[in-house]
Amino acid sequence: MIIHSKTLEQTVDRDERATFHKELVVVRAKSKGASDAEGVPLAMIRKRLASARETLAPVILIHGYGQNRYAWHLPSRSLFCYLARGGFDVFNLELRGHGRSRHLGAHPPRKLALFVEEDVPAAVEEVQRLSGGRPVYIVGHSLGGLIAYASAAAMPKQIAGVVTLGSPYQFTHGSRTLSALAHVLTAVDRTVPLGHGTLPLKPLSETMRLLRGFIESPIFPLPIRGFAPRSLEPVVLGQHMALAMDTGSISVLRQMFLSSVQAQRGGHCMGELADYADKFESLDLPLLVIAGERDDLAPPASVEPGFARSRSTDKTYRVFPRGHIDILMGRDCPQTIWPLLLSWLTTRVRRRATLTPPLGTSV
Repeated sequence: MIIHSKTLEQTVDRDERATFHKELVVVRAKSKGASDAEGVPLAMIRKRLASARETLAPVILIHGYGQNRYAWHLPSRSLFCYLARGGFDVFNLELRGHGRSRHLGAHPPRKLALFVEEDVPAAVEEVQRLSGGRPVYIVGHSLGGLIAYASAAAMPKQIAGVVTLGSPYQFTHGSRTLSALAHVLTAVDRTVPLGHGTLPLKPLSETMRLLRGFIESPIFPLPIRGFAPRSLEPVVLGQHMALAMDTGSISVLRQMFLSSVQAQRGGHCMGELADYADKFESLDLPLLVIAGERDDLAPPASVEPGFARSRSTDKTYRVFPRGHIDILMGRDCPQTIWPLLLSWLTTRVRRRATLTPPLGTSV
């Protein structure tokens, strides 16, 4: 359901601006057997270039853990606007417990699978209804990429392709720090359960913003920063910390770490979403996997298995000298990662059009 719409001019990057048609869309994610009134309210922002009569294809953006729609859209730099300017019908989804969805009453989930079982299917259904029934491309960052993998496995006919950025298919792999933390949390959880509450990330983000100079310096003692030093202008980092950092589910974070320990012992992938791994790996959907060489939360060793294990005949893997946040909003992303993403999507749309027979044509 479209709640309201308007036409406005917004920044793509620096002094690049364009005029977009923007809509607030609200859908209800329903569990099996639930009525419409019992569904969980989810918010999406839809954006299209105002001057375009048609769009190339619908795209859903899925943010990472503890993030919201602003992970894709900052006042001074917006991948959301970039893709809309490139001709796509873009929907910026906020999962339950995040951003506007949380303000509408959608509490964080106790299990990660609810994002795949309820949130994304509801979003895809509404996106297809509004965008002419066309298959949807899903672009996910960090945990959002794992949700994209699992969602493609759950509804392959509705998904046209998957793009992930900094998404750890084997969480904690390649990071001794994260691996050690996972084992510590597992040991603690055996005696003092971590609970099912929420984890506010705003205080952490404000601290990082204020201590930016120290965090980026060589004397910073911790091995995890979340972004590569000097990869983000102060204004961009400040906007991300003030707007994109949100609230996370302790249950989801707990399961991510506990399942990573189990994966080290058993070799399975995708953490709590491991039940979707085999189906995803067997899909022959277009796949673009992007990793950050300096990503201390999702190093290439944890990201690359999603590409390597996929049996898609159309898959691409690229590594950039970026960290976890700056893989989306780094100062050079509009000249490197963004054009790759736009070109990849545009090429797949055109290729799909040549393979799809016109309506009324027998095959």
